[in-house]
Amino acid sequence: MPITELYMALVHYPVTNKNGETIASAVTNLDLHDMARSCKTYGVRRLFVITPLEDQKRLVERIAGHWTKGVGGMHNPDRKEALSLIHLCHDMEEAVEAVKEDLGCRPMVVATTARSSEQALSHGSLRAMISGGQACLLVFGTAWGLAEPLMLSADRILEPVRGAAAYNHLSVRSAAAILLDRLVGEPLEGKDI
Repeated sequence: MPITELYMALVHYPVTNKNGETIASAVTNLDLHDMARSCKTYGVRRLFVITPLEDQKRLVERIAGHWTKGVGGMHNPDRKEALSLIHLCHDMEEAVEAVKEDLGCRPMVVATTARSSEQALSHGSLRAMISGGQACLLVFGTAWGLAEPLMLSADRILEPVRGAAAYNHLSVRSAAAILLDRLVGEPLEGKDI
């Protein structure tokens, strides 16, 4: 049973390339597996994989199907459970509508980025909103991140994950895992770490 009203989206279009051009990126097996497993671990209700490309949709269905309906699921029931969270969508609007259908209300759409912004929502603020029952769709972009129109359509933009070094180019699956732990993970206060 999910412990939050938290959903995640992994967007493959519209995203940008290193030149800032809007593109559609390729689905990767590793992103699907790792993000689904993180989602299951942290009680995320669904992982929406967003692509309008038919060949990429077939790839998602083939990968997820192997683990949810095929021999992969019989061999590894834990993986079956995690990859069952994947829900394929054509675009963000379809993902938002799916959440509305689940909950009866529109979620707050929160875009993630590696770029800093003065108006960005802090991790602590979003954690408080989620723990207070706010339905949230946390959106991640592949390639070089979400395209500007998608960023502008979000209700909020989350502050980036920052490490101890100046280098800032995490894989999307790593950033997602870190953010899930910060937003819904067990608090560290009072723990001997």
